[in-house]
Amino acid sequence: MRNILLILLFFFTAEITETTSAVATEGSSTFSEFTETTSATETSTLSEITETTEAPSSTSSEFTETTSATETSTLSEVTETTSAMITETSSTTRPGLNITVLEDCKANATQECTKNLLNQIDNITTEVLLKKDVEVALEILTTQEHSKPVATTNQDGLVSSFNSILRATDKLMSTLVRKVETNSSISISLETIEARVFEVGPSCSLMEIPQLDTADAKMDIDLIGISKNKMNQGYAAVAFMSYTNMSNSSLFSTTISTMKLLSTVVSATLPRTRNTRLTKPVNFTLKHTAELETSGTPSCVYWKETDWVTDGCTLIETNSTHSVCSCDHLSTFALIMQTKPSENAHLEVLSMVAEALGLVFLVLALLTFALCRRNPRVFNMARINLCISLLLAHFFFLLTQILLRYKYLQPLKLACAVMAGVLHFLFLSAFVWMFIEALMLFIAVKNLSRPKSKQKELLKWKLLTVVGYIVALFVVGVSAGVVPQGYGSEQCWLKRDKNFIWSFLGPVSFIIASNIILFSLIAISLGYSLVRLNSNVSQIKQTRTVFFKTMAQFVILGCPWILGFFTADSKALEIIFLIFISQQGTFIFIIHCVLSKEVRQEYRKLLGGFQSNFSPTTITEAHTTHGGSTDLHTS
Repeated sequence: MRNILLILLFFFTAEITETTSAVATEGSSTFSEFTETTSATETSTLSEITETTEAPSSTSSEFTETTSATETSTLSEVTETTSAMITETSSTTRPGLNITVLEDCKANATQECTKNLLNQIDNITTEVLLKKDVEVALEILTTQEHSKPVATTNQDGLVSSFNSILRATDKLMSTLVRKVETNSSISISLETIEARVFEVGPSCSLMEIPQLDTADAKMDIDLIGISKNKMNQGYAAVAFMSYTNMSNSSLFSTTISTMKLLSTVVSATLPRTRNTRLTKPVNFTLKHTAELETSGTPSCVYWKETDWVTDGCTLIETNSTHSVCSCDHLSTFALIMQTKPSENAHLEVLSMVAEALGLVFLVLALLTFALCRRNPRVFNMARINLCISLLLAHFFFLLTQILLRYKYLQPLKLACAVMAGVLHFLFLSAFVWMFIEALMLFIAVKNLSRPKSKQKELLKWKLLTVVGYIVALFVVGVSAGVVPQGYGSEQCWLKRDKNFIWSFLGPVSFIIASNIILFSLIAISLGYSLVRLNSNVSQIKQTRTVFFKTMAQFVILGCPWILGFFTADSKALEIIFLIFISQQGTFIFIIHCVLSKEVRQEYRKLLGGFQSNFSPTTITEAHTTHGGSTDLHTS
């Protein structure tokens, strides 16, 4: 009996030793807990063995039950301890990822975090990772601004770090492939990257896989044909990624400095696929992120370590919003445009100088109107509001040009859209005030046939002031509500998508047509008044002078906008359009100040000592005119 008990004791001790060795590899804390448990168990077991030895032989069955229960209890404790240890470890290291993701890096993806993560990803040996682990790593990698290199400030270091990020991203995406028997797909949508993984196996019944798409790009690939290659044995997988935060083309050092990125950057790979030879060209449909320029040439390109190249990629279709590229290999792709900046740069400088000059004369015109505010022949509320609208519009336009020239507005999409909305409102309000001025002149001409009717019958200026700005604000509000993405083109103006530009051209065309009709009616009415009326001839002549000045103002300020329809095809028309639009303030100052006798007389009064430079005849005419204007003002 004693020999049997010794054999059982030896067998039980061997079982405990094996369990202890397995658990010891899990961690020192578990090993300590297990040692204590084993020690207690051995003591208890030996005690039970001693008692059982002294007991009669009939108790051997009880010993066997006790030993079995002790083994079960010990293994249960070991399992629970090991499970607790794994759970505790996962809070600091991602399970299966074999890398440490610091909480600070999750909250703020700095350059150091990116560099550290790249090093850890390079050392990953496992083939399959959890989707959530891949998302954590991708978010840190792509959140880092790609306009800044990792631990470097030169272009070579910038390109090198970007290539490292691309390689790390490809490696992470390959760990999502599971080698399934039929087919499966995985989608990842983060703020900075969208990714699609599709794989097929030997038992897949699909004739072709669905189109892989993201918000800004789509890809068509013959994955079924690739899987039928003998080396692939029916297995094939494709990963398609769209980077939403790589719109800064300065990241890529190219030999042509005029390159402009027109789409999001996309990447495509065949992870864990032995033979990656394509059976058919791959088609990419890329959404435009910037407007196409008539002077530029769009190209489908792929990234080759340090530069964009076009080898093996062709543009097969394009319109105002999308382009389709066909490539005979997989890589990192984009749509770019090469422009001619030399002429554009000269036009930008000319535009800024002309805008500054026009602003100076707008300020002088407003100061002149303020100086002559007591003279009704000079002071005109509609004209003053017109000048205020134009002054603000041209000021913000000049500010926008300066910010764009020095690359301050390009990254600030919201600020660019807001600036476009402000310009839309101010230029529209200027046109509304031109229409109001023509309308008031039409009413004044109609009043000539009724001597008793004077300016009291004209519309009240407070109401007109509200209307002059509310109409423009209403148009901008409706436009923004219907097409909220219509503001903020590359030049911080209205986009041409969905014909949104007509939210400006439509009202402008209507006002121009209305003014043409009004001026035609005014001319007819003035001619009728000169023929039929003998009294107030001086007032009719004065009104006729105002009519010609207002009509000249309309022709110079309003009609040049019509040239905007044709500037795309003619550089000469573009320059003429630029000069006329930028010099609106200059033309107002010439028409209503320089060519006005009343204004010249006010300036003479102001400058006093310079009156001797004028001839006696001119001074006499000026005094006569001054007397007449005073009588009209006091009547």
